[in-house]
Amino acid sequence: MTTDTLRTPPPAAPPGGRITLRQNLRDSLVVAKRNLLRMLRIPETVVFGLIQPIMFVVLFAYVFGGSISIPGAGLSASAYREFLMGGIFAQTVTFATAGAAAGIAEDMQKGIIDRFRSLPMARGAVLTGRTFADLAQTAVILVVLAIVAFLVGWRIHHGPLSALGAFGLLLLLGYAFTWIGALIGLSVRTPEAATSGGLVWLFPLTFISVAFVPSENMPGWLQPVAEWNPFSATVLAVRDLFGNLPPGYQAPDVWPMQHPALASILWSVLIIVIFRTLAVRKYQRATG
Repeated sequence: MTTDTLRTPPPAAPPGGRITLRQNLRDSLVVAKRNLLRMLRIPETVVFGLIQPIMFVVLFAYVFGGSISIPGAGLSASAYREFLMGGIFAQTVTFATAGAAAGIAEDMQKGIIDRFRSLPMARGAVLTGRTFADLAQTAVILVVLAIVAFLVGWRIHHGPLSALGAFGLLLLLGYAFTWIGALIGLSVRTPEAATSGGLVWLFPLTFISVAFVPSENMPGWLQPVAEWNPFSATVLAVRDLFGNLPPGYQAPDVWPMQHPALASILWSVLIIVIFRTLAVRKYQRATG
């Protein structure tokens, strides 16, 4: 990385070394700008981030469409494509975890974090700025993915406000998971280990959920796991907001599935609070 990515220094700390909330936000935005500029200079990161979800859309839509029964719609290929997209959207935002983990691990390995330490800035701003940048990248990926989804037959049926609410829930979930990635990136020694650590647990999390098949199709002992999965709440909430649930669909009789939007928000906020606290503490110990 060249020094021009850090040309804009954070504002000087107030007298006495006390960092205000306003300066913390400013520092975070400066770090976010640095990471966004880096992403623009390495567009492959965005391109490769798009390839996997697009492949999932095409493969699941045309390979599994019409072969998986959806409650209220049966073996309808078009119904499954609409049912599918909520899961693909949610999976895509959670996979940003691996990018956040690898980026922070790389900065630690190259000594960029040590350079930040020498600047008069809030300690937590380094991580917050990184998560802001990852959130912006995730938003761009969601836009492109929505265009691809339209091409394979996905539609929004409940109007633009509900759609914006659905995308808001997706971005909130994605932001929550970047904090998990931040903790992973601070806990390993190499970007390669961070990438593996950021992905290996995501596959069971996303597949043991209502993302790709209804929980009713799973073994009885696995259904509660899928229904209480934080990922499932967001998937079901965005399907409802997009209007992608079949007319006769009945959600499982458990609280997260009966109140998916509220459950999605609560799960995401809880993840942010827990993993931001752990990541900032880990960062302070690692750079102390």
